[in-house]
Amino acid sequence: MQESGEMYLETILTMLMEKSHIRSVDVAEEMGYSKASVSRAFSKLKADDCIVIDNEGFISLTEKGKGIAEKIYERHVVLSRLLMSLGVDEQTATDDACKIEHVISEKSFDAIKASIASHQ
Repeated sequence: MQESGEMYLETILTMLMEKSHIRSVDVAEEMGYSKASVSRAFSKLKADDCIVIDNEGFISLTEKGKGIAEKIYERHVVLSRLLMSLGVDEQTATDDACKIEHVISEKSFDAIKASIASHQ
């Protein structure tokens, strides 16, 4: 999956953690994207079986979409915390984690998690 699709799924997941119902307009506002851009992305995510949009326009994640979103969200949280533990300010750590979370290999991420766990 492309980075943009992962970002949409992660955003949907985090929004659903706060509110039980969201629509594409909510996602567009949250991400600062046009409604047209979100609509195009959602068409692809629906075709990839990552999201479902009901008759009222409410979005939900499929099992596949939720799995991808949770993986990216976990990476974001772990990498942000790691960078902050190294003395990076929260905003920079969060911004950098957002970039790294999409390109880091599973092997490297697992090593980072193992290292953090062994130091706790």
